[in-house]
Amino acid sequence: MPNQYFVESFSPRFSDTDALGHINNTMVPIWFEGARDDVFKWFTPNLDLSQWKLILAKIEVNFHGQMFYEKEIEIRTYIGRIGGSSFDVYQEIWQQNELRSSGNAVMVHFDYQQQKAVKIPQEIVDKMSEYLKV
Repeated sequence: MPNQYFVESFSPRFSDTDALGHINNTMVPIWFEGARDDVFKWFTPNLDLSQWKLILAKIEVNFHGQMFYEKEIEIRTYIGRIGGSSFDVYQEIWQQNELRSSGNAVMVHFDYQQQKAVKIPQEIVDKMSEYLKV
């Protein structure tokens, strides 16, 4: 069975470029975060920040090739790992049918009132399992 993933496509803006004429490397973590909304909705369906249940522990970005203005970007979002209270969101950026960047974000299911990590509910683990990159 092929991996399921969330997909978001868009055209880069002119302001996303740098002096060398390609996409500025600082845009990739911003794009990755923006493409994690479907994952966020498992924990906070209405995305209401007053009910937020996640905290970011770590991000890692790898560059595989240059990205350019006016060429459609596709971000693929998977689950890379599922732990007890944390999980990895693995993401890829594709442009012109080539992998241009990949990254990983370690997210923690977090109780802001108690200021501690909490176990991920089984129903969310079940949903995440469908998007696990194997």
